[in-house]
Amino acid sequence: MNIKDFYGEILNEHNINPNHKIEMSSPDITMRGVNPSCGDDITLNLKVKDGIISDGSFTGSGCAISQASVDMMLDLVIGKSKDDAIKLAESFMKMIKGGATEQEIEKLEEAGALQNISHMPARVKCAVLGWHTMEKMFESGESSGQMQNPHSCSTEHM
Repeated sequence: MNIKDFYGEILNEHNINPNHKIEMSSPDITMRGVNPSCGDDITLNLKVKDGIISDGSFTGSGCAISQASVDMMLDLVIGKSKDDAIKLAESFMKMIKGGATEQEIEKLEEAGALQNISHMPARVKCAVLGWHTMEKMFESGESSGQMQNPHSCSTEHM
């Protein structure tokens, strides 16, 4: 099996059998992110206790890349501090732009499977939607409640 096939399998598995695509009762923070160019529409839910992401989920629909990317992101950030999650998101954004080091990509674990998205500009918004939504959740300074993502292509209050 070549490396592209392996990465394709990771992407496919997270799209078909996502670990975190479920409704969450009583999330601490909720934000909706929308990419109308592809039809991606997610709602990201996080539980945060003492600065640590204790649980996360998402709902919504979209292309395989957006759905797999947010699922991989949640695998990676649950159990991490908000600061560590933001650093991982920064590394992911660098990787998508083609500027991440091998060490940064290694820290992204399975999310590194999306490295070649940098060569498909039309799909970049799909890959970064969940990550960008999480960053905006934490940048807003809100500790709880429902928010909108002002940097998503389209947002709504929930």
